[in-house]
Amino acid sequence: MPDSHDHAQRLLAQLRFPSGDEPQAGTIKNVAPQVYWLRMPLPFQLNHINLWLVEDNDGWSIVDTGINMPETQQHWEVIFANALNGKPVKRVVVTHMHPDHVGLAGWLCERWNAPMHMTLGDYMSSQAIRNGIVDGAETRGTHLLANGVPADQVEIFARHRGGYSKGVGPLPPSFERLIHGHPLMMGGRRWQVIVGRGHAPEHASLWCPDLNVLISGDQVLPKISTNVGVWPNEPRADALSWFLDSFARFRALPSDALVLPSHGFPFVGLHTRLDQLIAHHDARLGEIAAAVAQRGEAGATAWDMVPTLFPRHLDNNQVVFAFAETLAHMHCLETRGHVTRRTGHDGVHRFVFAKPVPPPTQRDDDSEVFDVV
Repeated sequence: MPDSHDHAQRLLAQLRFPSGDEPQAGTIKNVAPQVYWLRMPLPFQLNHINLWLVEDNDGWSIVDTGINMPETQQHWEVIFANALNGKPVKRVVVTHMHPDHVGLAGWLCERWNAPMHMTLGDYMSSQAIRNGIVDGAETRGTHLLANGVPADQVEIFARHRGGYSKGVGPLPPSFERLIHGHPLMMGGRRWQVIVGRGHAPEHASLWCPDLNVLISGDQVLPKISTNVGVWPNEPRADALSWFLDSFARFRALPSDALVLPSHGFPFVGLHTRLDQLIAHHDARLGEIAAAVAQRGEAGATAWDMVPTLFPRHLDNNQVVFAFAETLAHMHCLETRGHVTRRTGHDGVHRFVFAKPVPPPTQRDDDSEVFDVV
């Protein structure tokens, strides 16, 4: 931990990347009939996001928006001027609530007088977080202290809190709801909505059987493992179990589908990548369970296990997400019966080893990069 570059390359070699190099900023690239790929920069470690345009006879659909910053708007204006063939944007589709995906939705919808399509869970969550309705100081502090975060470290999490409203502009006051299993028409074709959970409340991927194309968002990425965390407003969430359970919905798709992810490159090898991700998380669960076992009856808090899951140096921003992801792994171990929770008189949750995690069915070679803002 973390896995080596050579291991990551062996994983990538099991996939096929048919779309070539990424498009340059301000340009688009055709990757399937009427489907175009563009990239926008991000101001943090994960330095890009893939966005998608789907062409209709009378206009365009945008899938995901980029983060709210002037540079992103400038790139969009270049695309509007040079790549849309004089046709307007008819709709803005948002896969989920994270700033790199929804950040400019309000600006785009207002600019083109276009509706926004989004799941209810992610629209309401985005509004709540952006407007300070959830994750107040008391709720956040209680959550962190109960899971072993030292009192002098709580302020790190408070400083992180304001980043969301900077990355997400005002959202449209109304939207059109995406529902699992219901189709959305884009490019004259039906795109089925596939809702996954764990990374976001109701993450929407889009599947077009006619094209054999899946816009996967952050639910399935070719190289990195999506951040899955537990947050103060839902402190007992079993986010990792929900995330892994969502894979069953993607198993039903053809193994040779072209997957259009939000980060990395379009790829073929959906089922292989699902297997890789399961092996990755199984290996991490095993490492944490073994580390908890070494603590004996004293048990371990989620904070105690952060260095086990993330042994490298973490900056203050990364610590926030590392803790949330570690807690998600602890809750998954609890659900599966590998650890038990004990809450002491001090109100702190400690987890005690119950049984080992079976070894992964295949080698885990995944490399870890935060897919977070």
